[in-house]
Amino acid sequence: MSANQVQPKLIIHGGAGGHIRSEKGEAVVRQALHSVVEEVYDLLAYGASATDAVILGCRLLENQPIFNAGTGSVLQSDGQIRMSAGLMDGSKQRFSGIINVSRVRHPIELAKFLQGENDRVLSDYGAFELLRELHVPKYDPLVEIRLQEWMQERNENFDKKMAGVVAEQALIHEPRKGTIGVVALDKNGKITAGTSTGGKGLERIGRVSDSAMPAGNYADASAGVSCTGIGEEIMEECLAAKIVIRVTDGMSLADAMEKSMSESRSRNRDLGAIAIAADGTISWGKTSEVILAAYHDGKQIGDTLNWNNQEELIGYQ
Repeated sequence: MSANQVQPKLIIHGGAGGHIRSEKGEAVVRQALHSVVEEVYDLLAYGASATDAVILGCRLLENQPIFNAGTGSVLQSDGQIRMSAGLMDGSKQRFSGIINVSRVRHPIELAKFLQGENDRVLSDYGAFELLRELHVPKYDPLVEIRLQEWMQERNENFDKKMAGVVAEQALIHEPRKGTIGVVALDKNGKITAGTSTGGKGLERIGRVSDSAMPAGNYADASAGVSCTGIGEEIMEECLAAKIVIRVTDGMSLADAMEKSMSESRSRNRDLGAIAIAADGTISWGKTSEVILAAYHDGKQIGDTLNWNNQEELIGYQ
């Protein structure tokens, strides 16, 4: 590594919410998260850009049916899957996003394409036209357990507030606030954040998540943040942008995360966030019971799956 280069850092998440039901469920989630961290960090270590690393990480997580993004996304109230994703290149301070797109395997790829466009956030009709323009193959992200989940929740008259992330026949306790996210710092000190989601399940047709807006996914030259949890509450906190701006204004990432999570808890929010600062600090925070995150600090892989102390709002590395 040359004198002008920094140690790459990486953190990813697969959602936030209630505790994991069993040791087997924990093992499933840990294996999924660690395998993604290992593959993406190898790319960073070889000199890939933060943006390329984030795209790869989001794609890999969108492929994992245990997480609510891409394959395995939840169904909206009409039984359709509509997904959203956001991408922000902190070095360019450029945001792009796709909202309520259907029949595609990797929503993050559409957000990547839009980085180079003048119109960088598209909703359902625009997303459909973009799919046709790019000749993206049609893909059905539905998995059987999600269909069963939707049918069961309809039979219970929409009593459940959130659709749950289900691993190996409901090994993970509900409710779960489902998104996936990746934040990376590359060798050149550049930061990118990406977030992808299937929504919260059973929502009104046309409901927009926080993932495709700066409230849930934001980065600049000083820090990058990806959020997870109840989208409306993340938007009301403007959480990702708030954390990043606090770091830009001189707070340490740990202090910015702590202050933002304390404010969120005081308002009874249910959410979480992962982040990396330009100085290499990795941080995560939650007001929910757990956040499913894993990271690589340049030396080893770690995760937050056993970090369920309700008195601790943040962690950092």
